[in-house]
Amino acid sequence: MYEDITKEIRKDIMVTALKGKAGHLASALSMAEIVTALYFGEVLQYDKDNPNWEGRDKVILSKGHASLALYSALYRIGYLTKEQLHGFCQEGSLLGGEPKRGDIPGVEATTGSLGHGLSFAVGIAMAEKYKKTLNRIYVIQGDGECQEGSVWEAALSAAHHKLGNLTVILDRNQLQAMGDTEEIVGIESLKEKWESFGFLVTEVDGHDTERLIAVLQKDKRDKTERPRIIIAHTVKGKGISFMENVPIWHYRMPNAEEQIIANQELGITKEDLL
Repeated sequence: MYEDITKEIRKDIMVTALKGKAGHLASALSMAEIVTALYFGEVLQYDKDNPNWEGRDKVILSKGHASLALYSALYRIGYLTKEQLHGFCQEGSLLGGEPKRGDIPGVEATTGSLGHGLSFAVGIAMAEKYKKTLNRIYVIQGDGECQEGSVWEAALSAAHHKLGNLTVILDRNQLQAMGDTEEIVGIESLKEKWESFGFLVTEVDGHDTERLIAVLQKDKRDKTERPRIIIAHTVKGKGISFMENVPIWHYRMPNAEEQIIANQELGITKEDLL
């Protein structure tokens, strides 16, 4: 079941990018299982008919350049139409390269400036705690963002304010725009770093949807005042052989020949491209 959903999300990512002639494909592909787990694994509280329901859990996509994955999930839960999805990055479209709060149902924060999603989420989590709601706040964060000082300031605040309603999912694909994270500014050992800041840390295979769901559901059940982080080990460009673990695909769009290969590997048909 979950494999089928993830497959459709990866297809959406590619088709939408081709139609908009834009998008950070590899960054979105690495987190397909993460959005599958959140939106389709009975993890998030949300109302399909009311995106602004006060009891909803909130997802902050800190790595906003990977918006294609989030847009696909929002389309598949009914917050966007296919026409809106396929209007990505086109004139007059709701959907830009980075998500914008207020324009798109289900988008809780305007992101794209890296390293700020967690700070925003800490503020929301503090407000929800003050109101004594049961809402949870989830942040999908890129590993390259851990090179930003603002991330660690936010982490310090989250632990200090005992934000047990906050969960970070770190997309640990080991690559950022210009290369390997450890060659640019090393961030390991992440587990020990986050633990030292007061977080409960779990490491998982980020492409094992059922394991992700199990960890996320356990987080919901467990009562604690400590914020959590799930370090999800992923492959950048997952699902397209020539994109996997190749840094240039942070930016590149496939040429005609590459499109044929990608479409074959993802199972994209001519009908999907209409």
